[in-house]
Amino acid sequence: MGKIVDKKTSFQLSKSKRKLAVAAVALGTFMSALDSSVVNIALPNISAHFNTNLSTIEWVVMSYLLIISSLLITYGRMGDMYGHKKVYVRGFIIFTLGSFLCGISPNIIILIISRIIQAVGAGMLMSMSSAIITNITPPKERGKSLGIIAVSVSIALATGPVIGGILTSLLGWESIFYINIPIGIFGCFFAEKVIPKSTIIDKQPFDIKGSVLIFASLITILLPLSYTETYGWENPYIITSLIGGVMLLGLFIFVEKKTQYPMMDLTMFKNKLFSMSNLSALLSFIAQFSVVLIMPFYLQQLRGLPPSKAGFLMIPMPLTTMFIAPISGAVSDRIDSRYISALGMAIASFGIYLLSNLKIGSSHSYIAMSLMITGLGTGLFQTPNNSAIMGSVANNRRGIASSILATMRNIGMVLGIAISGAIFSTHQNYLLRTLSTKGLSSNEIKVQAFTGALHLAYTVGSAIAFAAIITSLIKGTTKKVN
Repeated sequence: MGKIVDKKTSFQLSKSKRKLAVAAVALGTFMSALDSSVVNIALPNISAHFNTNLSTIEWVVMSYLLIISSLLITYGRMGDMYGHKKVYVRGFIIFTLGSFLCGISPNIIILIISRIIQAVGAGMLMSMSSAIITNITPPKERGKSLGIIAVSVSIALATGPVIGGILTSLLGWESIFYINIPIGIFGCFFAEKVIPKSTIIDKQPFDIKGSVLIFASLITILLPLSYTETYGWENPYIITSLIGGVMLLGLFIFVEKKTQYPMMDLTMFKNKLFSMSNLSALLSFIAQFSVVLIMPFYLQQLRGLPPSKAGFLMIPMPLTTMFIAPISGAVSDRIDSRYISALGMAIASFGIYLLSNLKIGSSHSYIAMSLMITGLGTGLFQTPNNSAIMGSVANNRRGIASSILATMRNIGMVLGIAISGAIFSTHQNYLLRTLSTKGLSSNEIKVQAFTGALHLAYTVGSAIAFAAIITSLIKGTTKKVN
């Protein structure tokens, strides 16, 4: 191993200074998460402005998510080697520059390239947040502080479509990018001032081969997954790409085992608390994003609600998560996190099961209640689980641990959309064919096929959430490494 430089513990920060540092991290986390949701609502306007089709315009969103997901682990290693604060502040600078370039883009190609630049900075912000919080916060307060970060993500996801809609309507689609510039400049100086320098620096050569391999493998896996809803799992290009991605991932693991200074310390996964908590996080986001994908179609296509009303009906889930996450984080500082995490996933599983029973005539109160229960479970689970992950690794591995957690979140999002979308589409088509022979009206066939497909997709989502109960319980007692 390389030389470890340990100057002084960041726990010596006063309480007021820690609060400012947490606020700086929450701001960057909020901005990077917001830009993964705020753009969606403006896509029709962007498409009309550049006179481009849907298959091209979706890359405005896809390029952002793919680049973030594929670079998180590389950034985590860089943070451990060069300092978490250094990577985080540079992330603010690159993200702000990318936002400016997005706003002035003269054509769709430049806009997509600018979104890639923006994603490079956003990935730096996302990958360092948990590591910085863990470094500056005493173990007995870690869950509470990580809960604040979870709240910032929930607020971003809940308010993104609303903020994007208002800005696009009043000031044009460019404003959703320009608004980041003053906030980004402020955030950069604020973070530079209040976040202490990393106390643990791992002086090692950078593993370029490992960085290239993990980037290539994740891109090759995530890209086809994002197209399964459109082309199906049986598409030969998707199958070939997935096999290639898995082979590259295997090659990455082989190379890392042979490298003296690897990109990722694979021995971390021998720690059951670390590995099972990350698996639980992956399962949680797969289940959560099955809800996120299908609910808008249920509310708008089947129920005929306008986008604004459908958006408000979906707010109870992230809103409940926002309020519960800090509370569960504070409780996890005193109680073994595996029990809180398992309880959270049990509640989330029940909430998704309730959603699986949605009918065309289900009341708005039933929809809101089911989403609130799902959000309650998610909020109970996330912060204790994140705290367990970050508390289970040594100081000089917190950057890579933070980035692995963020990678699990992003892969979970993609898998949740791919799995639930494929199940829903396949079963809906099957039911449409089957019901057409039953002598039903076209409207009855449509309704029954939709609700039947929704029932199966959400039943699978509930089962995946239930699996996270098991992985949460078997991970072992929380033992925090200071």
